[in-house]
Amino acid sequence: MTDGRSDLCDGRPDGGTAPDETRVLVLNPTSGTSAHVERIRTLAAQHGFTVQETEREGQAIELAAAAASDGASVVAAAGGDGTLNEVVRGLVAADALGDVVFGVIPAGTGNNFAGNVGIESVEHGFDVIEDGTERDIDLGFAGDRPFLNSCIGGLTAQASSETTSELKADLGVVAYVLTMFRTAVDFEGTRLRIETDETAERAWQGTAVLLLVGNGRRFPSRGQTQADVEDGLLDVAIIEKKPGSNLAGLARSTARERLLGADADHVTRVKTAGLTVRVLDDDPTTFSLDGEEVTARELAIEVSPASLRLRVGEGYEPHPEG
Repeated sequence: MTDGRSDLCDGRPDGGTAPDETRVLVLNPTSGTSAHVERIRTLAAQHGFTVQETEREGQAIELAAAAASDGASVVAAAGGDGTLNEVVRGLVAADALGDVVFGVIPAGTGNNFAGNVGIESVEHGFDVIEDGTERDIDLGFAGDRPFLNSCIGGLTAQASSETTSELKADLGVVAYVLTMFRTAVDFEGTRLRIETDETAERAWQGTAVLLLVGNGRRFPSRGQTQADVEDGLLDVAIIEKKPGSNLAGLARSTARERLLGADADHVTRVKTAGLTVRVLDDDPTTFSLDGEEVTARELAIEVSPASLRLRVGEGYEPHPEG
């Protein structure tokens, strides 16, 4: 692990410079609002980045993989959590995690991961890439798919997939909560068996409203949302459906706990380096990896310690208190 500046900060551009093919920015122009696009292009030029813009879903994976394979030393993502996830997937596909510094330019709706690593704005993201402290952080994997912030199964995953881009643009992260309340009326929960690496003999089994697995994100929120992303562990929370409970009311309780930090007796929490999730219902269930979906009947989720190099802002806490 390296703290402080690195050689990448040498020759920092002041008034713009010719694009450097070793510094690549993958820009999703449809993330968040369109107002940020020209500003990002201008800042990227000032900082000597070659900009690659996506035109379709999944293209950020291809662009990031190509940049890493062509010898880029910095690959940055400009977009929301889903765009960041795709760029990291590209680095994984190119087997370049140890060779490339990952940069974060928050240009989405919620920008949850950016906030957890101390990056406050588009402008600040470029400054952090130049001058930020370099850390090696954990990366989560669900099967062969990486996630930066979280892997979520259940009601929130369903609500995320049903939240329209127009609603997200109008209401931001509140849109997910409103959609979750509507979804709760028809959602019956998911029957799961969950075994952790440490406690397989004491597996959890029941009907879950939510399965929340956090890498950079702590669930449920208790004031601070950032988890310890350098401890080699995942923060797991299982929101259980109790017999006779009203699911819509439970969903509201769960949302309030996530947003306001209230406690609830239907939440099981554990820290683990890995877990196996088996769906006991007839149909597979959908999991959301930083907003990107994967459907499975069985999913092995684990952490890859200190595998992603990135620059962090001053607000990042290597080991936040629980």
